Amino acid sequence: MDYEILRLIWWALLGILLIGFAVMDGFDFGTGILLPFVAKTDIERRVVINSVGPTWEGNQVWLILGGGAIFAAWPPLYAAAFSGFYLAMFLLLCALILRPVGFKFRSKFKGQGMRTFWDWALFVGGLVPALIFGVAFGNLFVGVPYGFDSDLRFHEEITLFSLLNPFALLAGLISVAFHVLHGATWVSLKAAGEPGARARAVIPWAALVFAVLFAVAGYWVLHLDGYKITSVVDPNGPSNPTLKTVAHVAGGWWSNYGTYPLIWVAPALAYLGALLAVLLRKGAPLAAWVASALVPVGTIATAGLSLFPFFLPSSSHPDQSLTVWDASSSKMTLGIMLFCVVVFLPMILAYTGWVYKVMRGQVKAENILSDSHGNY
Repeated sequence: MDYEILRLIWWALLGILLIGFAVMDGFDFGTGILLPFVAKTDIERRVVINSVGPTWEGNQVWLILGGGAIFAAWPPLYAAAFSGFYLAMFLLLCALILRPVGFKFRSKFKGQGMRTFWDWALFVGGLVPALIFGVAFGNLFVGVPYGFDSDLRFHEEITLFSLLNPFALLAGLISVAFHVLHGATWVSLKAAGEPGARARAVIPWAALVFAVLFAVAGYWVLHLDGYKITSVVDPNGPSNPTLKTVAHVAGGWWSNYGTYPLIWVAPALAYLGALLAVLLRKGAPLAAWVASALVPVGTIATAGLSLFPFFLPSSSHPDQSLTVWDASSSKMTLGIMLFCVVVFLPMILAYTGWVYKVMRGQVKAENILSDSHGNY
């Protein structure tokens, strides 16, 4: 298969894996964020926790797949992102560690004080990853200061506070909003009684906040300087980010939408998903959850299609920005990885579908009380 085609396939697969992570782990994070607010008593909080209890560990597969795909298919991007965003990644890992500890130990404590502590730990474990992933995406649009020397050794001038610029924080809030929306539709679907009803009341507000913030971000991007490759690029050439020239273009991140009008489907999908989640929340909670899944799908696709072919624009050395054409592994590596994806991804999807089929149905307080030691 042509090297250019393989690079495009892996660009698309990376997007699919990130979307899979946002959809499958997104409602876990959203459930954690909502836990202290939609469940007032201890048994209500156990109902909410057990609504994601059987599946949250399996959902982490998408995080591992996404990280693995970046490492193996796009090694310069892995080096730049994981080195440059080191402190942000460290905070992310700390927050992610809180989740399994909270799930496993929260209900083993008898005292209400420790249970409340772990409730808020699960809240942090949902909020911080959702915020950091959004902030990371926001920084792609403003660029981050990094470059390569003549031996292609990576160097950066990134600090944690430099990542917390206004546009990135807005992107972080958008991420939190759609995670809350996705989590609210899940709790509404799975948790019986008052927690489900309270989560159902959250859905319209979360959808409204997402819609407003997403529109503000779109208007903001219109006035940001985008990036454009100004030299000839060989899509089948070697992976060397120093072999091109790049210029700043006012509103450049909108140029793909002018060239390919069909991709307007992506932002439309995000808005359609939010609207359907609101309309379907009472009569068809499963359909509302599926609709809310379209929100991260549309949001991430909107960002990815805007940035293409850039992965990680450099604000200090624009010519050395990482793109689809200069940040990939070898043709053989991409080919072998594609074979593995064709074999194993359907197995993961089938197993995931089977688990959700087995665990279908609502979680009720009487289920928790009848098997107090077997549930979280």
